Amino acid sequence: MTSALLSPITLRGMTLANRIAVSPMCQYNSDDGCANDWHLMHLGSLSLGGAALVITEMTDVTPRGRITSRCAGLWSDANEAAMKRVIDFCRRYGVARHGIQLAHAGRKGPTTPPAQGGKPIHPDEDGGWVAEAPSAIPFAPDWPVPEAMSRARIAALIGEFVAAVRRADRIGYDLVEVHGGHGYLVHQFLSPLANQRTDEYGGSLENRMRFPLELFAAMRAAWPADKPMGMRVSATDWMDGGWTPEETVVLARELKKLGCDYLDVSTGGVDPRAKIPLAPGYQVSYSERVRREAGIPTMTVGLITEPAQAEAIVASGQADMVALARGALWNPRFAWHAAEALKSEAVYAPKMMACHPKLRPQVFPGRAS
Repeated sequence: MTSALLSPITLRGMTLANRIAVSPMCQYNSDDGCANDWHLMHLGSLSLGGAALVITEMTDVTPRGRITSRCAGLWSDANEAAMKRVIDFCRRYGVARHGIQLAHAGRKGPTTPPAQGGKPIHPDEDGGWVAEAPSAIPFAPDWPVPEAMSRARIAALIGEFVAAVRRADRIGYDLVEVHGGHGYLVHQFLSPLANQRTDEYGGSLENRMRFPLELFAAMRAAWPADKPMGMRVSATDWMDGGWTPEETVVLARELKKLGCDYLDVSTGGVDPRAKIPLAPGYQVSYSERVRREAGIPTMTVGLITEPAQAEAIVASGQADMVALARGALWNPRFAWHAAEALKSEAVYAPKMMACHPKLRPQVFPGRAS
């Protein structure tokens, strides 16, 4: 049986063995931005499971851009060396290609890690710093007010993203994803709920898109021409007066002109009051619309857990790829199980071939038949 989900896809000079990606997931386990043995174990395990692409967690380009003090970073030589150790290990033993999601949290930091409540930390508290954002508007009433970014600071931050892109290339990443969703800094510039600037970076849609497009263009220019680069976006804020699906399509068209290879389409995150109707595949329709109206490949994400569900999404043209987060943690070998369910073939690391259904023994050695 030919499976759409398990068929290859080519983005620039990279061909993925199937349409399954492991979505970037914050681990809140770095040391001053540096990856450690946890990341080696976490990403190493996921790189063995048959997903064609594993995307490293939201990785911040400056200490001020973190959500928490334990977030991953790529602003220093130490960060670069630590992450290279992990990715070299994954590439040596795994079968996945590796991407990294570069980001800045904007007004959504600093906080305590989610396991400690995810509460905002004020600048005068231990572990706190002054957040920066498009406008001096807090994420929620009990959060500290961020500092509105100057034009000079915007230009400097673009340089920090570019420096992180070059570090990602030296590490050996195959793909870069810009985090433009979930209420973090790029999304804050896009959404009228967070961006109330009166200069060329605020107001009209053209102005609100200016920073994301300038940022993407600079990053794309610094990234090798044969390697793909995409962006995660939130297609809707789920709030009146917020960012809309129609605007997402406009953004997608403009990104495509700049050499964007795909959009990773999610939703929400800019306002905690949003009421999001969670259900299996609840964001797929937004991916389908962007793919159809902007003519750009899309990745969809959000409560995709079953092989038949993922197969139907790709086969029907609602998305070109599916990304799993919690589903991948629950079932790190999702691709293997999907291949059996869909009567197709998955990718196995050489040292894992004993698990292949055509090779594994039907009776365990030493066990009575």
